[in-house]
Amino acid sequence: MTMTRKHSVEIVPSLLACDLAHMGEAIQAVKSAGISWVSVDIMDGHFVPNLSFGPDHVRMAKKYGLTVDSHLMVEDPESIAPWFTKAGADIVTFHIEAAKNAKNLAQKIRQEGKKAGIALRPQTPAEKVLPLLPEIDLVLVMTVDPGFGGAHFIKEMLPKISTLRQAIDSANLDCWIQADGGINPQTALLASEAGADSLVAGTAIFGQKNIAQAAQILKDQVRNK
Repeated sequence: MTMTRKHSVEIVPSLLACDLAHMGEAIQAVKSAGISWVSVDIMDGHFVPNLSFGPDHVRMAKKYGLTVDSHLMVEDPESIAPWFTKAGADIVTFHIEAAKNAKNLAQKIRQEGKKAGIALRPQTPAEKVLPLLPEIDLVLVMTVDPGFGGAHFIKEMLPKISTLRQAIDSANLDCWIQADGGINPQTALLASEAGADSLVAGTAIFGQKNIAQAAQILKDQVRNK
């Protein structure tokens, strides 16, 4: 299949992995490497076994002039999504496994002037989201089991990415495919070759001594994809 994706591959640093005491400096470092997009992971301790950020973290990240996406790993995205549209998130992504009515929620997010994304856990097949692709701006393929940073990339997710790539290209949709979890220079190449055009990386960037250099290495790895 010849890919006709509309976007060059973007590296999206996950703030979950940064030193929160120096979040501003960390954002400035990735920004200096030409990064324009960061991810804020929202966990409620129920949908996934961890707790993390809230709307204030989105507001802080927005001060640096970057695109901010909020990945809602929560049991009740219908109630929580409005917190993040109001906080200024540019993209609000929720899990199809948690949404009561994914199409309606995506429409509500878009009505607020934001982009809507739908995320899939590793156990959820691509076919679950295919009918919804025209209603969304981003589909997120979890390439690890969600909850904690530093997990290993699940290579079995690559065919899922390819299935989504083919569906999006066949329908000529303007929809990002995002891979999140275990992204490093090697897996970034695998995910981009499978068709992902947005790669969320945490420890591969913020876990390194030179944050800007680590971000640049990932960018260089996928530059011509």
